Amino acid sequence: MKSFRRQSASVNAGSMADIAFLLLIFFLVTTTISADKGILRQLPRVCDTPDCTADIPERNLLQVSMNEKQQIMVEDNIVELTEIKELVETFIDNNGSDTCHYCEGEQNLESSDHPKKAVISLSHDALTKYDLFISVQDEITKAYYDLRERYAKKTFNKTPDQLSKDELKIVKKAYPFIVSEIMVKRSL
Repeated sequence: MKSFRRQSASVNAGSMADIAFLLLIFFLVTTTISADKGILRQLPRVCDTPDCTADIPERNLLQVSMNEKQQIMVEDNIVELTEIKELVETFIDNNGSDTCHYCEGEQNLESSDHPKKAVISLSHDALTKYDLFISVQDEITKAYYDLRERYAKKTFNKTPDQLSKDELKIVKKAYPFIVSEIMVKRSL
């Protein structure tokens, strides 16, 4: 009598590695990778001259700060986020020394002398929410953008996106983006 041995069913696994590799390639190609977005800022160049550490006259410094209660203060006065853009524009474009031929400010003797001398000092508490900090930076950036846009239209009769590289340098030089961020001190 013959004994029948059952052979177990087997799957040819020789091409399994090929299939897994093809699936991996398929998912890599079809998956979208979200790009991180950040703040576009150009870091200042290293300054070796003494004028970089020179004291800034109080009138040329606009202090913007945020506290742990998520309040925004400009020169120790609590303001709303929507007010920052106008306050920054007024400060930068003041023309306190009456030497800026393109400025349209009120020439307030308590405010900045010239856009090239105006400094925005930005500070925040360690407990300030990141969203608030970014929103304040956005408002400051909008103020500079509006001033530069006005200057570009007045000087070159163009919008900023129509300017050549040389014209853009002139516009940026007229209203340089000078923001000083103060390091956060954490209390333990």
